[in-house]
Amino acid sequence: MSFRGVLVLAAVLPLLGEVKVTQGEGRVDVEIDGKPFTTLYTDGPTKPYLHPLRAASGVIVTRHFPMENVPGETHDHPHHRGLWFTHGNVNGFDFWDEGAKDKQGKVRLKGVTNLKSGGKEGKISAVFEWVDPNGKVLLTEDRTMKFRGGDNVRIIDFDASLRAETKVRFGDTKEGTFAIRLAESLKEAKGGTGRMVNAEGAETEEQVWGKASPWVDYSGEVKGEKVGIAIFDHPENPKHPTFWHSRAYGLFAANPFGEHDFFNDKTRDGGLTMEAGDIKRFRYRVVIHTGNAATANIASLYEKYSKD
Repeated sequence: MSFRGVLVLAAVLPLLGEVKVTQGEGRVDVEIDGKPFTTLYTDGPTKPYLHPLRAASGVIVTRHFPMENVPGETHDHPHHRGLWFTHGNVNGFDFWDEGAKDKQGKVRLKGVTNLKSGGKEGKISAVFEWVDPNGKVLLTEDRTMKFRGGDNVRIIDFDASLRAETKVRFGDTKEGTFAIRLAESLKEAKGGTGRMVNAEGAETEEQVWGKASPWVDYSGEVKGEKVGIAIFDHPENPKHPTFWHSRAYGLFAANPFGEHDFFNDKTRDGGLTMEAGDIKRFRYRVVIHTGNAATANIASLYEKYSKD
């Protein structure tokens, strides 16, 4: 992050918390101000993922299942694990699902390259390989995640560079790409309190799903606390502004590659081809905040992020 970016965050988060990053077996734990924030599980069944995500108060804003069984939670889509980054069609292989059998891809850890704790931020850097069912490496992912927090906010900066090790095609499918599965009470559907809104002011799944927008915020209540999560799509990302596979049942995903689904037009092709050696960089910011998009000044925070 640039010096200017640090100053901007300092203005937004006047009381930046101490961040502690600790590596364990198959996991890296992140604490902010002495309280658990999240854990990166590096050796998931098919992909690495962050679970759970917590607001500054400590309430968990992501679904527990399938990592834990909690009464009252739905058990649909068991491949929705916390926060993850994969895609449902890479050279015809499925990195999104966990039951694709002979088409199942896997994102495996090659190595953790850097861990950093600090008074203002913590950092995890790691290299992953996207492999087909035969073990052939299609992509090498160089990922860095930075973690910050203040009194009422938690921030994750996600930065992944994908290098094609062979010719790679990100196919057009809605099943992708940078995603979070929200806590049951945050969903917009019946039984939840959530409501999604995008940068253009459109609200609800009907108006947000499949539309292009630089950011979407999904807010509601967890255990009586008003909280929300925003995902920011960086202006330099491929195909910015991204489309949104954001569902009333609690899936919250930025996906630039699903146009024929989002437009309900099978003649469209929103895929992306990379030749061997090509590198594509994907950056996102996740902001977990109190209140809703308006009270958390999400539009202003995105404007500052977009200039970093």
